[in-house]
Amino acid sequence: MSSVKRNPDRLSVLEKSWLVLDAFRPTGGPLRLADVAERCHLPKTTAFRLLTELTSIGAVVRHPDGYYLGRRLFELGSIVPGERDLRHAALPFMHDLYEATHETVHLGVRDGLDVVYVEKIRGQTAFALPSHVGGRLPLTCTGIGKALLAYSGPDLIDEVLGRPLRRLTSHSIVDPRHLEEVLGQIQAAGLAYEREEAQLGGACIAAPVFGDGVAVAALSISVPLARFQPTRLAPAVKAAALGISRALTRTI
Repeated sequence: MSSVKRNPDRLSVLEKSWLVLDAFRPTGGPLRLADVAERCHLPKTTAFRLLTELTSIGAVVRHPDGYYLGRRLFELGSIVPGERDLRHAALPFMHDLYEATHETVHLGVRDGLDVVYVEKIRGQTAFALPSHVGGRLPLTCTGIGKALLAYSGPDLIDEVLGRPLRRLTSHSIVDPRHLEEVLGQIQAAGLAYEREEAQLGGACIAAPVFGDGVAVAALSISVPLARFQPTRLAPAVKAAALGISRALTRTI
């Protein structure tokens, strides 16, 4: 479902077009006309007109099995300055972390109350994970999200603690007092831990990445719970995040 919450009847053409593009989350397609119309709460005639216009400029492509997001969106997305510079700084350290562990490595940033994943290196024996590049998950259910939240301003923390906490599994933290304690532990240790809060059978360790003194991203390593070894993995994650932070400082 799209993140736009306003009444579709009151949206501009540009907003409706974005609503259509946003309907392709999380896979990018294929979607049928009826799927797009239903997800956007738009009449089929309106959805068809918008899809036709978006197809004409390459933002959407049409195949026999349905509509897909177009390559032009990928081209534009790959040159967004903030994420581009972050990825360039982070990738060498992510590859080093992967080579040292052969586990799945993530890089994510905050967007509102969610984590958006900007890079992922899949482990050789990776297990099923709900994360993917360009996808988003709640801050409070992920190691990266908790690391970012812990180093955010008090206003954001108060906002999150004042809302019903989202649940992805039975282990997700839904008690605000418990989450507040966890955030304090993260601030003290410089590391965030997650055990089966985003995916049953999985665990991760995350560390914040700083740019100009602000937590601009976080790095994590995800492993099956059965081989989760924090004492071995935590120093490597923390060192890699520190390396990325230093690299970003040199480029600012």
